[in-house]
Amino acid sequence: MIKITLPDNSQREYPGPVTGADIAASIGPGLAKAALAVKVNGDLKDLTATITTDANVSIITAKSSETLELVRHDCAHIMAQAVQELFPGTQVTFGPATETGFYYDFYREQPFSTDDLEVIEKRMHEIVDRDLPLIREEWSREQAIEWFTKQGESFKAEWIPQLPANEALSIYRQGDWLDLCRGPHLPSTGKTGHAFKLMRVSGAYWRGDAKNAQLQRITGTAWRTQAELDQYLFQLAEAEKRDHRKLGKEMGLFHQQEEAAGMIFWHPKGWALYRTLENFIRGRLQEDYVEVKTPQLIDSSLFKASGHWDMYGDNMYKVAVDEERMFGLKPMNCPGHVQIFRQGIKSYRDLPLRFAEFGSCHRNEPSGGLHGIMRVRAFTQDDGHIFCREDQIRDESLDYFKLQLGVYEALGFSGESIQVKLALRPDVRAGEDNTWDRAEQGLRDALNAAGLAFEELPGEGAFYGPKVEFHLTDAIGRTWQCGTLQLDFVLPERLDATYIGEDGARHRPVMLHRAILGSLERFIGMLIEHYAGRLPLWLSPAQVVVTTITNEADGYAAEVHAALKAAGLKADLDLRAEKINYKVRDHSLAKIPVIIAVGKRESEERTVTLRRLGGDKQEVLALTDALTRLREEAAVPGA
Repeated sequence: MIKITLPDNSQREYPGPVTGADIAASIGPGLAKAALAVKVNGDLKDLTATITTDANVSIITAKSSETLELVRHDCAHIMAQAVQELFPGTQVTFGPATETGFYYDFYREQPFSTDDLEVIEKRMHEIVDRDLPLIREEWSREQAIEWFTKQGESFKAEWIPQLPANEALSIYRQGDWLDLCRGPHLPSTGKTGHAFKLMRVSGAYWRGDAKNAQLQRITGTAWRTQAELDQYLFQLAEAEKRDHRKLGKEMGLFHQQEEAAGMIFWHPKGWALYRTLENFIRGRLQEDYVEVKTPQLIDSSLFKASGHWDMYGDNMYKVAVDEERMFGLKPMNCPGHVQIFRQGIKSYRDLPLRFAEFGSCHRNEPSGGLHGIMRVRAFTQDDGHIFCREDQIRDESLDYFKLQLGVYEALGFSGESIQVKLALRPDVRAGEDNTWDRAEQGLRDALNAAGLAFEELPGEGAFYGPKVEFHLTDAIGRTWQCGTLQLDFVLPERLDATYIGEDGARHRPVMLHRAILGSLERFIGMLIEHYAGRLPLWLSPAQVVVTTITNEADGYAAEVHAALKAAGLKADLDLRAEKINYKVRDHSLAKIPVIIAVGKRESEERTVTLRRLGGDKQEVLALTDALTRLREEAAVPGA
């Protein structure tokens, strides 16, 4: 007998080997019809896979989270079949599922065109409608190499001998078409549905090596339902409108150029935004932290002692001072903060000791990974390190959570727009397992004490400790990992940080690495896209512009401008001899939150006409009332 345990812990017994389809049918006809795959002891398998021993089993249906990856994997196969039906002689190579869809790399001398994508997508829908069963077969390596060689599939034939010899070689057949694949797959092409779209064609190389044959990669997106696909396409369109690179140019914030790839040239308005955000964070830290500054260039010996040279050395900028000494441009601030802590003798009474630094860091990111100001090589972290006793971890973590959530709320993120995750020990790490047990449990206890729901991420922690991650969801549903809190027993040990305990002996402090925004550059890019450039008034680098309707009001406009500046507002003055509608459009494109228009009547009555960005209504106010209202609206939250 084979005993099957279901997700509700109920058990069923079967006289011999059984498939997922058999189990679903034994539970009920509804589940048998809905079943798409099966999970056996945590491993996803085809619905027809045979279970020969006692196992924990769950039936996968369209509502299951696992279904999306299966849909995307099947779409890759369906696309490959469509391509080879339409363009005989085309060779297939690899075609995996991705985070948003799928791709397949093809070898074909003639390039695919945009028109070809439309034809391929149409054929894919036809293949779905054929509802071809996906059948798994096991072949010998010799049989597979011979078959693919005869078909002219040289890439597949080359790849087969490099697969692990102890693994069964599986072939998936759908109708007359087949491919080498580990699976699993849905039962038939019809189960994939029609919620997919081909997006682009680009270049690739066989096995990712530029020395090898050049391939063509067709990329698509796939979802479980048409509603999910529509939402994703809407999100893409919105993301294009909100692209921080485009808006940054329109708003006059920054630019980038090839001579400093991955670096940012901040323009006056952009630097004003940067400084406003930096000073906002600094204001939140003043009572509890002491601000420090550490060197940019540090001898490699310190990074080797901390472990960063081995873990991150390939991404560090290195400077040879002479034949014997190598320096590194710091990629993070923590080793420097430990050095400050180590100056002088520290007592248990001195703890917790909290250091903050707006630390400039450099990382030699691959050129292909750079993306505007979101992914750069030079950036600033709102970094902080708390040195404390182990019995202080909980309270220090709670204080950080309170600070973090307060900052996010002021920036427009709260409630469901914030997700908390706990990243646990990675495979490659420093420290003993019992140390990691204490560190992970310390963060779990703090999160539970704060009443924060969280998801655990196995293997995603830093090499020296687990971390709490705060993920923010923006206005169009994308998530961004921003603030972190890392609990570290390792670095104080490696860099010999100690304090004198109440017992008179030396002890190691616990080190809490924390960042609120993370990279300021990346966070600014995220804010620009979240608000589509329409930043809150207090954060906007140009809050008000005073513009004239006629040149008769030039004198009064200058007076209004001076009054706004005196009230602490970031105000510009536009006296150009252009029509008012032209000037309004111009300043709206630059995302100025408030446009004040003045003409002859306003001059005589000492009023102003206010127009808000994105609105079509105007409001006439006395100058004194406008100053009071705008000053209140522009106040920094919590100041």
